[in-house]
Amino acid sequence: MRGEGCCPTMDLMRSEEMQLVQIIIPIESSHLTLSYLGDLGLLQFKDLNADKSPFQRTYATQIKRCGEMARKLRYLKEQMVKAGIAPSSLPQAPPKLDLDDLEITLGEMEAELIEVNANSEKLQRTYNELLEYNHVLQKAGEFFHTAQRSAVAQQRESEGQQSAESSLESPLLHEQEMSTDPSKQVKVGFISGLVPKEKAMAFERILFRATRGNMFLRQEPVDTPVTDPVSGEKVTKNVFVVFFSGERAKTKILKICEAFGANRYPFPEEFGKQLQALEEVSGRTKELKTTIDLGLLHRDSILKNIASQYEQWSYLVRKEKSIYHTLNMLSLDVTKKCLVAEGWSPVFAANKIKDALHRATLDSNSQVGSIFQVLQTKEAPPTYFQTNKFTTAFQEIVDAYGVAKYREANPGVFTVVTFPFLFAVMFGDWGHGICLFLCTLILIIREKKLSSQKLGDIMEMMFGGRYVIIMMSIFSIYTGLIYNEFFSVPFELFGKSAYACRDPSCSDATTAGLIKVRRTYPFGVDPEWHGSRSELPFLNSLKMKMSILLGVAQMNLGIILSYFNAKFFRNSINVWYQFVPQLIFLNSLFGYLSVLIIVKWCTGSTADLYHVMIYMFLSPTDDLGENQLFPGQKTLQLVLLLLALVSVPWMLIPKPLLLKKQHEQRHQGHQYTALESTDESVEIEQVSHENNSHGHGEEFEFSEVFVHQLIHTIEFVLGAVSNTASYLRLWALSLAHSELSAVFYEKVLLLAWGFNNVVILIVGIIVFIFATIGVLLVMETLSAFLHALRLHWVEFQNKFYEGDGYKFAPFSFALISEEEE
Repeated sequence: MRGEGCCPTMDLMRSEEMQLVQIIIPIESSHLTLSYLGDLGLLQFKDLNADKSPFQRTYATQIKRCGEMARKLRYLKEQMVKAGIAPSSLPQAPPKLDLDDLEITLGEMEAELIEVNANSEKLQRTYNELLEYNHVLQKAGEFFHTAQRSAVAQQRESEGQQSAESSLESPLLHEQEMSTDPSKQVKVGFISGLVPKEKAMAFERILFRATRGNMFLRQEPVDTPVTDPVSGEKVTKNVFVVFFSGERAKTKILKICEAFGANRYPFPEEFGKQLQALEEVSGRTKELKTTIDLGLLHRDSILKNIASQYEQWSYLVRKEKSIYHTLNMLSLDVTKKCLVAEGWSPVFAANKIKDALHRATLDSNSQVGSIFQVLQTKEAPPTYFQTNKFTTAFQEIVDAYGVAKYREANPGVFTVVTFPFLFAVMFGDWGHGICLFLCTLILIIREKKLSSQKLGDIMEMMFGGRYVIIMMSIFSIYTGLIYNEFFSVPFELFGKSAYACRDPSCSDATTAGLIKVRRTYPFGVDPEWHGSRSELPFLNSLKMKMSILLGVAQMNLGIILSYFNAKFFRNSINVWYQFVPQLIFLNSLFGYLSVLIIVKWCTGSTADLYHVMIYMFLSPTDDLGENQLFPGQKTLQLVLLLLALVSVPWMLIPKPLLLKKQHEQRHQGHQYTALESTDESVEIEQVSHENNSHGHGEEFEFSEVFVHQLIHTIEFVLGAVSNTASYLRLWALSLAHSELSAVFYEKVLLLAWGFNNVVILIVGIIVFIFATIGVLLVMETLSAFLHALRLHWVEFQNKFYEGDGYKFAPFSFALISEEEE
């Protein structure tokens, strides 16, 4: 490591320099010290108690206590959600309560809410029962009144006569018609209540079977769903009255009612008592409604008071829990008067950490200050890149492949430009780019509001990558102007086309019928090139060759970055026996192809580059004939072919031999070297890691090293070919995007326009809009994004990027998530 600093390093290619530090903290100031360090957020603590279970650690009781307070807060939040009250979203002020006072407050709030809810549930259940009872009194009363009127009418018709077929209902209601002989009287009872409507038919069948038909059931549906007192859910029910005789029948009916969830209510037989019961129920219902409303107002006032302070309380609990969790990672000194902490911090943060320790000592009135010292270590430090809201998403794209090892070249610096550019090569259309830009601009304008809201999974990803998407849209507008495509339609934005038809027969604007009549179109593709009908249209040829140029350029960049990695880690073997032959091999073949493409563009030659490259291998000594682009091309090809063949054994043979030689020298006593600093030790360790990876420094297996190098050589040689071909996806997806856009424009919009019908035109416009949004702006965007991701992860980063490090995870209150237990 290097010395202490006060500011971040300006080397964007490398992660921040890290140092392993040790801090000795007095017990009395430990809590405040951790609080200040959490506010600073620049120290990653190591767990010095990894051998202990969570229950054996010093501050396990405090963590359990914070967990219980977090549970109470979750309960309070659940109650707020049920009541439709949202926690205050105002900026958080420093909590006025300490942890002890907050614990008492939360306990009181929870107990009060539990009591209020219990009383409210009892009152609500009673209220629902009274509502059901009211329905029973009304509907059952109608049953009895109807039966009474029927009985009176029948009595008048049969007055003076005894009919054997008397009414079934009148004996139940009128004692006059019953036999005066007490021994022949039948005692009839009834049960009334409500049963769910969906169970009514089954309820009736079971009653009939259980009593063998010795019952009479009347049902009437309730007009509106009622709230069930037991479940609290809205249920459609029927009021029922079942008549029976005998205690056995009554017992059976009661059990059936219980089984079917039928709520039973008493019903007086006398009409006067029915009216009295109905009045009493109505009065009690109104009283209970008033009481319940007052209870809800009281509960809402409690929850509103909680909501105004909920965020502060939640933050305080999460902060305290994180402090005690971190204190559990510290080692308790044998004197039990101080705690020993170890952790990683950036070099530039040393003075800030010391200042925080000094402030904690003063504010805690501690007699002894904390001790800060840097430790020497060979352990690999974490990787820390300082990012902002613009660069974070690009760095996440790289980290998704693998976190850079310490001080390794960071692909994220180049990804900021190359990723949106390669996307735009495939998506190039300035009309679609403007649509994408406007949609993303809304997210950026409203980012302060949206950042404080909970978004859906897809929307959350879009919002997190808003700056990536807006860069993609800007580059898409640029490449769209280069391609001269606006929803697949070319425009003469920068002047007239340089070409015109030679004669009136040149209606299709083919290359054979076009002549140059003006100066070259100043920017991008000439509009007339879109009408080309030659064997290989100019625009497609341009895109294909440009894909090769971009691919070779990016792969060269990857190899150059591998050189900088080797130089930084002082690995001279990789410089001369990996970087140099790789660069020679790639450019002897595909670099040469790129030069031929540029020369052909500049000279306007009609040479067949496919023929040139194929016969460069098959017949390197044959004359090029009409495919010769410049003098001395044949000689140059022979030299390049020889260099390509030489570079393969150059990559394969020397490196294993040199590694064997180094191993022998180390075992002759040269392996021990004085290390002046930790930074140097880390760099030397990076170099020796590869050298010792096959024997762990104990035994050198030359055959294993040679096979390993052979695999790497074959992988690079084959990869150079396959990766170059893989970059042709830029051409393929660009062509697919352009053709899809043209299909929607010509076969939907123009076709609808040709009917000269307003309805068809409106339908065509709607279909065109939905097809453009659904296919071109959503599916094609996702497709181009994934392909650009693959080109960066596989074709670019595999040339130099190992990605086997681990991310710097500092102790920071800013990183505390709300879901943390």
